[in-house]
Amino acid sequence: MKDLEVNPPRRSNWQKEDGVKYLVALDIDGTLVNHDGVMSEAVKEAAQAVVAAGHHVVISTGRSMGATLPIVNMVGMTRGYAVSSNGGVTLEIDPAVQDGYRILDRVCFDPSHAITMIKKRLPDASLALEAPDGTVYATENFEDWSFGANTVKRTRTEMAAMESAVRVVVSSSTQTPDDFKRAIYDVGLHGVNYAVGWSAWLDIAAHGVSKASALEQIRRRLSVDPRHTVAVGDGYNDKEMIHWAARGVAMGQAPAEIAALATDVTGSVYEDGLVPILRELL
Repeated sequence: MKDLEVNPPRRSNWQKEDGVKYLVALDIDGTLVNHDGVMSEAVKEAAQAVVAAGHHVVISTGRSMGATLPIVNMVGMTRGYAVSSNGGVTLEIDPAVQDGYRILDRVCFDPSHAITMIKKRLPDASLALEAPDGTVYATENFEDWSFGANTVKRTRTEMAAMESAVRVVVSSSTQTPDDFKRAIYDVGLHGVNYAVGWSAWLDIAAHGVSKASALEQIRRRLSVDPRHTVAVGDGYNDKEMIHWAARGVAMGQAPAEIAALATDVTGSVYEDGLVPILRELL
């Protein structure tokens, strides 16, 4: 790799152990790619180098499977694992199987109560629902590319009648992030796991499901020592993952609550903050 002018991580006294293959969990948006969906050459080179070095790189994202797989290819993974839908779907990358991957786990929940309550409290909110078969249903006003699939239009009432989902997303273009958060907390969601973003955005998954819950299953499958885990992210849906890892790294633009949980804080995504973290593994 060529020399890269990047800021070193802060608060880091971590040192790589020789001969160890680490499990390295990487968020996509705000970590591997910027908020325009662009991965810099520096990040791509560093990620590919860590993959080539034999570490267990695991893409771990809120994106759906269809929007996760292109990033898997971009960082040079031909084998390994990926976590999508905030832990709702776990993939094994294997070129020997059809399509180059198999689904190891898909955790579903009944979204009907949550959608009904949100529909009452936020009647103008946009909704999207990822079904167990991978189909994404969305209201007419829902616009987001992180699903990586053409959405099938459904009304809020129709989605409230659905009995199974991997992930539900709620967003609002008419409320401030603070007003949106207050509205969601007022709903009082129960029996599900949810993360409110720093914009007017909400991810809902099955109770107990997070990126961390899926990563722990992968760690056990690979027999990686818990001390040899690294995770890097920037959002509220990375909270459990950063806490789970022995070295949990927050990107420089992460909210203060997420940075406070991290063992390290690196530069922002626009400073290629992921690069020095990855280079320490080489």
